[in-house]
Amino acid sequence: MRNKNKIMKIIKLTFVCAAFALFAVVSACNRDYENSVRQITGGDIARGRDAIHTHGCATCHTIPGIRGADGLVGPPLERIANRVFLAGRIKNTPENMIHWVRFPKQVDPETAMPQMEISEQEGRDITAYLYMLR
Repeated sequence: MRNKNKIMKIIKLTFVCAAFALFAVVSACNRDYENSVRQITGGDIARGRDAIHTHGCATCHTIPGIRGADGLVGPPLERIANRVFLAGRIKNTPENMIHWVRFPKQVDPETAMPQMEISEQEGRDITAYLYMLR
């Protein structure tokens, strides 16, 4: 019986260590991805979340991580970083997303997305947040 208890303790300890190691690897990968998002967008993820609230994006879109963002007018923005196209017209790149967020009518004059007063930096910040949705 003692050997069985020792084996169970070893198994539990091994499981806890493996879970901790996996968590450390995933956390490191996520931090690396966040850093690369900041670099490629020139934006700040937390400020992007705030700008999404300020500009009312949640009114029309469902946006993961944004309280009350359950709008049904525009498309849901879940996993938008993985999409090939934005607005069904332009390649999904950071620069194109910044432009789309700031000047949607220039990309698609028929879009229902309103032209907002979004600064260059706010566009970068919003894009940084959206690029975390993968």
